[in-house]
Amino acid sequence: MVAEDLELDTVVPPLLAEAGAIALKWFRTALIADDKNAGRADGFDPVTEADRGIEDLLRRRLSERYPDHQIIGEEQGVSGTVGRYRWLIDPIDGTKSFVSGSPLWGILLGLLDGDEPIAGWVHQPYLDETFASVGSDAWFAHAGERRPLRSRTGRHLDSAVMYTTFPGMFSPGRELDAFTRLSDAVQLTRFGGDCYSYCMLAMGQVDLVVEASLQPYDIVPLIPIVEASGGVITDLSGHRPLNGGFVVAAANADLHREAMDCIVP
Repeated sequence: MVAEDLELDTVVPPLLAEAGAIALKWFRTALIADDKNAGRADGFDPVTEADRGIEDLLRRRLSERYPDHQIIGEEQGVSGTVGRYRWLIDPIDGTKSFVSGSPLWGILLGLLDGDEPIAGWVHQPYLDETFASVGSDAWFAHAGERRPLRSRTGRHLDSAVMYTTFPGMFSPGRELDAFTRLSDAVQLTRFGGDCYSYCMLAMGQVDLVVEASLQPYDIVPLIPIVEASGGVITDLSGHRPLNGGFVVAAANADLHREAMDCIVP
């Protein structure tokens, strides 16, 4: 019903293609990254002309097509009035990967109906990949072909593959201790990936993604993709992580319960 009413399958793919062209113009070039944390002790937080150009494009196109929808983006904040629908934009999730030439980044776009995440997209133009969910379906598109996404079943913690972007995202104390316990319990822990790790979970390649310090635009677009593929994604309280923060994504409900029991003993 939502896809039919808003014509998402018609509107969003060409929009993402336009955004992807901007990203490819700058990817693996002598791109200068500004530091949003300059003068602070929070570490390097890059933003580039690609980030700004993509968000400008997405905001403009979405506001033209859906003038009564609110738009929330990483670089320009909130525009539009509060209503039923809210779009969330992360123009390049994984800017550190982007500026270092790694393809593990993506253009994130998500849609909320009230507090319900009803659609999400991750577009990786360099790899010609799009991971998406609208309603109850999740799919992967590549080279003109589209196939369903399905997360993995039958794994327990001791045989699970877990990703996180980097351990420094966990605050010392409860968060870092929880991550360390889980990392010790799984078979393999790998670092890097940003949004792409969640896509690999939805595809059945990864069993767990655990991260912290996330903003809503970092995670809300990924919630429909994880859930529609069969996964479970929550915060430490077991609720959907609509506000970001500490996130636990698992390939299935049983593994999510095991992970939560390990994290919150």
